[in-house]
Parts: sequence; C-alpha cells; structure tokens
Amino acid sequence: MAIGKRVTYLLLAASIIMLLVLTVRATTESFTVPAGEDETILLNLTTGDHVQISFTVTGITTDTLNFYVTDPSGNTFEAFGNVGGLDYSFICSHGGEYALHFSNAASTDDKLVSLDYEVDHYVFGMPQMLFLTLIVLAICMVAVAVFILTSKHPLQPFSKETQEQQT
Repeated sequence: MAIGKRVTYLLLAASIIMLLVLTVRATTESFTVPAGEDETILLNLTTGDHVQISFTVTGITTDTLNFYVTDPSGNTFEAFGNVGGLDYSFICSHGGEYALHFSNAASTDDKLVSLDYEVDHYVFGMPQMLFLTLIVLAICMVAVAVFILTSKHPLQPFSKETQEQQT
C-alpha cells in the first residue's frame, strides 16, 4: 500500500475518532458566589439536547442559595428556590442560550458551588454517539465489501474439489 494511502486512512480514522469524542460535553467546575451577588453559567443548546445538572453548595452559615434556569427568551424555565444541592435533568425544547442562575443575594456569606453538567446531543431520536457509531460501522462494511469485490483473487467457497486442485 502506498504511503499516501496510509496517511489518508490514518487521517480519516483520526477525524472519526475526534468526531466521536466531541459528541458529549461534560463539564465540572467549582466557583464562588459572593455574598449579595449572582453567578450565571450559560449553556448553548440545540433542540432535543438532553441536559443533566448536578451541584452542591457549601457556605459558612448556610449551605443554600437560590437556583433557577432561564430559556433563550429570558423566561424562567424552572425555579427551585433555596437549595443546597440538586440533581436535575431536562430535554431542550428550543435551541439557544439557556442560563443557570445561582443567586446569593439574600446571604451575608460567600458560597462555594461545585457544579457538574452534561449535554448529550440527539440525532434522529438517538444519541449522537450511537448515530455516529452506526455511520462508522456502515462505512467500514462498505469498505470491506469494496475490497472484496475489487480484489484480484476473489474469495471462493472452500470445498473438497478446491482442496484437491491445490494439492
């Protein structure tokens, strides 16, 4: 096989792997919400994205703050009130920039928030990772079929007659 073909195949394989790796966004971060202030985390979502949010709050006197989510229009999508932690998931109904609001406006001490969130993209009703895996599988099957059909020595069923001819 020519070196040019090997490089092409290597680049194709690397591209497919990178595409598969970039299908899910998972983020973990910790930040401080100062007393009397708010902190906002923005998520750029597309219709059908599945979002999972989990966080915990740590403070000196209390371990709670006001948490709510707004949609791309700025309307409150979900309000949870004062919470010290939360596990929440939703499916994005409209694409755009959603905002996670952590409000510490009613407190006199800073709060540490440990946030984990994951965004799964869906294509044709299935996780994007599964969809891309099926595409890669189909491409591999086509490549094997082309290789078999274009080989100089096509594969033949092995029979006793074939074995006798070889000896």
